[in-house]
Amino acid sequence: MKITFLGAAENVTGSRFLVESGNSRNLVDCGLYQERNFLSRNWEDFAVAPSSIENVFLTHAHLDHCGYLPKLVKSGFRGGIFCTPPTREIAQIILLDSAKIQEEDAINKRARHQREGRRGAHPENPLYTVEDAKNVFPLFRTIPYEEPTRVSPEIKVTLHNAGHILGAATIELEATEGGSKKTTVFSGDIGRWNRPIVEDPTIPTKADYLFMESTYGDRLHEAETASVAQFKKIIVETQERGGNVVIPVFATERAQDLLYYLSILLRTSQIKPVPVFIDSPMAINITDIFKKFVGYLDAETKALIEKGESPFSFPQLKISRTTEESKTINSTKGSSIILAGSGMCTGGRVKYHIRENITRPESAILFVGYQAQGTLGREITEGAKKIRIFNETYPVRARIENVGGFSAHADQKELLRWVSGFEKPPEKIFVIHGEKETAVKFADTLRKNIKSDIVIPKYLQEVVL
Repeated sequence: MKITFLGAAENVTGSRFLVESGNSRNLVDCGLYQERNFLSRNWEDFAVAPSSIENVFLTHAHLDHCGYLPKLVKSGFRGGIFCTPPTREIAQIILLDSAKIQEEDAINKRARHQREGRRGAHPENPLYTVEDAKNVFPLFRTIPYEEPTRVSPEIKVTLHNAGHILGAATIELEATEGGSKKTTVFSGDIGRWNRPIVEDPTIPTKADYLFMESTYGDRLHEAETASVAQFKKIIVETQERGGNVVIPVFATERAQDLLYYLSILLRTSQIKPVPVFIDSPMAINITDIFKKFVGYLDAETKALIEKGESPFSFPQLKISRTTEESKTINSTKGSSIILAGSGMCTGGRVKYHIRENITRPESAILFVGYQAQGTLGREITEGAKKIRIFNETYPVRARIENVGGFSAHADQKELLRWVSGFEKPPEKIFVIHGEKETAVKFADTLRKNIKSDIVIPKYLQEVVL
């Protein structure tokens, strides 16, 4: 078996791993690069002919894991895309939204270049269109958790619950080659224990080779109780100042987690009743999928729904589907809480709300998720005094806060708990999905705790197992 690292190697996004075994060529994940320094990789020719790839195994529906699928299909891929049922439905929403943004960005880029009389570094055409995204949908094939499925004579795949977002999976590939069997596990993004909404991670029992994420491998998250207390404190203090709380959210999981906590704070009168706007058509549609797949939710959330206290529906919740509804939010009198995408402030409606509130000392911009290098979110959280939005510069006067305990990613301690759950240590562990410095630190931590050969792969590196 040969693995080629086409993404998420010494960086976080662009998850793509080419797996070749015998006559079978497959891809684990097919994501977009989102870090500014690596965006050009989205435009490069794929490493192999997409038509030669038999299947794609999808860990989950975040853009950096599934967002390149329309380009792959546009370039000739016609195989099956295997994932869980919730991942299929969420991915369809994610891909359509991404395609619309690609088209809009191309239009804006052409207009800007025409005004400025120049051409930029990247093409003025979209990476893919809405029609390209729709062409992906017939290729989805769903597999339930813990149901081994043979997809070729050489490969059998099993999906385990990664506990990260709804439908997220750890992918186990059993490959038969030359009469011997080897088990290779791709962790995907590993979730956390005792979190609301989704169930805890399931740890595979064995792996000869493990490809393991390290996004938060160099740090520990705040305790949930401390994070909720900080979250509440920021909201209360912002309400007292008469400002708005703007929260950039990822449409999948983070938006639903925050609705969970806000519904509790409001129902128990821990914060004043104010409008809670969810200003992301994608997050709204994905929340509907959470309502549909109740069987995938944890016991606590199921109990709330049975009691008529669904975290996805409460009196103060205001749904903003249309552009017109979004525009009226900033004219709302008094304080409000605004959940808007995108989570790293790379696009979407949140940029408009940041523009309206970033210069207001009474308002707060509250970050509750990972901000990749090169994104506007990272720039703000690292203390920028001025930011540039829509070609205009604005001074940062709003209160900037970062609550880390809401992350859907396991921290260092939780990652160690996960990898320690195997019956015996894997022969090799490849540390992926982490910024270079983080991967190095987590690899050192693994060497101190796990008796495996620890490797940090590089982009385009090939490894024969």
